[in-house]
Amino acid sequence: MNTLISDIPKHQYVFIDSSFTHKEPLGFIPAVWFGIVSFPGRVWGCNVMLESGAIYRNLPPNAMAFDNKTGVNWSAHEAQCWSCYGYDFTVFEYDYLRGIGCAARIGDEQELKYFGKYLFTIAPMEDAFSAVPEQAKEFQVIRLNNNRLTIQPTDRVLFFDSSFQKIAPTTFPTGLKRQTEITTCD
Repeated sequence: MNTLISDIPKHQYVFIDSSFTHKEPLGFIPAVWFGIVSFPGRVWGCNVMLESGAIYRNLPPNAMAFDNKTGVNWSAHEAQCWSCYGYDFTVFEYDYLRGIGCAARIGDEQELKYFGKYLFTIAPMEDAFSAVPEQAKEFQVIRLNNNRLTIQPTDRVLFFDSSFQKIAPTTFPTGLKRQTEITTCD
């Protein structure tokens, strides 16, 4: 378990919108993303090292791109659906999901519009939301095909595994219910 900060499973070479980091912005500049930060009620923070060697801490995920020519305006709401629940969390990469393509639901659209690649998972822990089954969530960190980052809960992400799925999904499923019970055996 991590409190406040953690490494991400594998560092990522990214570009940072320098309007978030410099008094006189320079466009998108190279950086290495290596850490994640959780403050309750805020977006996930990204810790990066700039080419100058400076460490910049707690950048919002919408400040990050995977190329310097993205041209895509990206809001905090597009980069993340829910604010952090608390200070405690764990970060890991599911072996099964490694390298699998996915689609993220951003906003209220049912059609698959935002495609990308799974990077890793963040799971909040030891907070009041995570203790309630219908509120507990894991967050999937995704590099989208538009070269932007999004962090979405599992109910807003579909994965594509052609070795398992006979037909790739074309819309988000309906009719699924949230877990509402805690099961025990005592």
